[in-house]
Amino acid sequence: MSPAYGRMVESTFRAHPLLRNCHLQTSLPALLRPLPRLVIRKERLELPDGDFVDLGWAGTAPRGSPIAVLVHGLTGGFESKYLRGTAGRLIELGWRVAILQLRGAGAEPNRLTRCYHQGQTDDLRYLWHLLARREPGVHLASLGWSLGANLTLKALAEEGDQAPVVRAAVACAPFRLEPCAEKLRTGFARQYQNRLLRDLKAQVIRKHAAVDLSSHIVMTAVLGAADFFAYDDAYTAPLNGFRNARDYYRRSECGQFLGDIKRPTLIVNAADDPFMPTSSLPAASELAPPVTLEVSRRGGHVGFIAADSYLRPSMWLERRLADWIGSA
Repeated sequence: MSPAYGRMVESTFRAHPLLRNCHLQTSLPALLRPLPRLVIRKERLELPDGDFVDLGWAGTAPRGSPIAVLVHGLTGGFESKYLRGTAGRLIELGWRVAILQLRGAGAEPNRLTRCYHQGQTDDLRYLWHLLARREPGVHLASLGWSLGANLTLKALAEEGDQAPVVRAAVACAPFRLEPCAEKLRTGFARQYQNRLLRDLKAQVIRKHAAVDLSSHIVMTAVLGAADFFAYDDAYTAPLNGFRNARDYYRRSECGQFLGDIKRPTLIVNAADDPFMPTSSLPAASELAPPVTLEVSRRGGHVGFIAADSYLRPSMWLERRLADWIGSA
């Protein structure tokens, strides 16, 4: 008899003995890690609504070899270190990699007023089906981190049995968005909030130097926002058809969709993730049968730095996600 719901398992991850603190796990890869080398070939992908996204192709495997679609986190893109590191591991395993740089995330603003957000899955779903049409029968997988994890899980659920991907793996999924927004405006987590808001506001300024501002947006409120509730109330929600920030969070968070996923999916989260409270983790009964939620005691947010036999830092998460995808 098949299981009624998915699995929750304890992770094998063990933090580097000098990097057990969640803030060290979160901050050091972003601050001190050199940018992993990756040769990227860019493709401008025109979208059905007249906008565009950019794809970053990497790997030298021939046509017909499997493709992994990678989706970055909030304010990320082609230069995200966790994404490049995982891409390199996948390439070693014989995969081609297609990095989806979400609309409005790159240096060039997207054409339309709308921009990417936690619930905007149409571009990812369009890309999945496009790749499946381009290469019928191709082995297609999808990976995402943070916001990209939310998008990947939500898109998988929306596609259900029609999902063209055969396997997915994500990390640091923000299952409940309002508790995450609350967590990010308390204690040391405010430092992450402030950095993300600074980068988002820079995106807004860059975008609206080239694209007319929606009549629903008051720029002084956007640029003066002190937390995500204020920013999403002033910008994300009115720009994308939500009533307010809480309506945006409620309708976009992936936690409510986990029971509808039909493809084998691995989710890796850390209990000490400073971006979200432990209480936001779902129960096994909320997971669809093909879903495994792997939780580690430590790891921070997109950190998971382990130690090799010489105590050198080792990026455990990148190997875990890529090896799981490659095991299909």
